[in-house]
Amino acid sequence: MNRLFDLTGKVALVTGGSRGIGRAIALALAAHGARVAVNYATNAAAADETAAAIGGEGAAVTLAGDIAKPAQGAALVERTIAAFGRIDILVNNAGVTRDDLVLRMSEDAWDQVIDTNLKGTYSVTKAALRPMVRQRWGRIICISSVAGIVGNAGQANYAAAKAGIVGFTKSIAKEVASRNITANVIAPGFIDTEMTRDLTEGQRAEIMRMVALGRTGTPDDIAPAAVFLASDEAAYVTGHVLTVDGGLVMH
Repeated sequence: MNRLFDLTGKVALVTGGSRGIGRAIALALAAHGARVAVNYATNAAAADETAAAIGGEGAAVTLAGDIAKPAQGAALVERTIAAFGRIDILVNNAGVTRDDLVLRMSEDAWDQVIDTNLKGTYSVTKAALRPMVRQRWGRIICISSVAGIVGNAGQANYAAAKAGIVGFTKSIAKEVASRNITANVIAPGFIDTEMTRDLTEGQRAEIMRMVALGRTGTPDDIAPAAVFLASDEAAYVTGHVLTVDGGLVMH
């Protein structure tokens, strides 16, 4: 019997794959048969734990690298191919926040978020597309945010980067469609991760008033969307922005 969303034989690189949404996606891709390269910037222990949770000899490797530095981002693709012989799926998940109102936001805070979240996505994607074009199969999955669709006070840098990811991904989708490569965006809503745990109760309450399902999301709510977009079943889906947000953003 054929199994839906079977990723057996595929190789995935997940940036920022050691914790939160990235970790959940790495585990889900592996559960559907993919071998996974788990990228991390600083927390080697978390990456090792994620690789161990994937289990199976040769099923996962951990790759240190700061995607804000273009050479390191591109090298992640080369190191994935060195480990597994190919790359089929790229999940651009790594990101940072440096929140502040624009009137108080430093240029460094702006640059750090743009360099990691947007330029890092460009650097890794560009490197991954070359082997995908040669093999005439590939999946680019970029993790944006509902902040990139509707904006968010105090997050102009983050929202700008996440909105940029949407435009970037749609452009890539048009450039490589003829090579059987799809490029799609997942835009999570209010997800309970380390990145959101510093919010005040007041901030949480304000957000929750807009979430139709009445609860925060979890990384495990996001992972199945990535599995679908990585699969053959999503072969006719490209240039799409899939909001996984409990109804926070409704069009």
